[in-house]
Amino acid sequence: LPISGESSATFETNQLMKPAELAAALSSSGNSPHVICVAFPVLYRQRHIAGAVLAGPGSKPEGIEALRSALQKLKTFDAVVLYCGCCPMQQCPNIRPAYAEATKQGFTNVRVLDLRTNFHTDWTAKGYPVAS
Repeated sequence: LPISGESSATFETNQLMKPAELAAALSSSGNSPHVICVAFPVLYRQRHIAGAVLAGPGSKPEGIEALRSALQKLKTFDAVVLYCGCCPMQQCPNIRPAYAEATKQGFTNVRVLDLRTNFHTDWTAKGYPVAS
């Protein structure tokens, strides 16, 4: 992946989606993006973005396989948002392999949820919609 300034944690600005932007998209009556969680299943079971599908950890072959299965149900031009949030994004073992796989599968509208610190701090604590 292209590496730009440290502030984007190895993703270009146009590859990222701010939590507030995703929360607004999910609450609008328009066409919401498909949200796919590429975190460890235990984290998804505790709390996840309302409506998100679990693919599993992008750092594991079975997680990538589950991501492929989730993506097969979509069109390559559909808006897809991937997220993990297990730890600070620059240390996350799951998000980069998942993003690489989605683009390898031909998806052209894939973004990464910009969870700089972790899911709890950057999503849950801000009051954005969660399910458990």
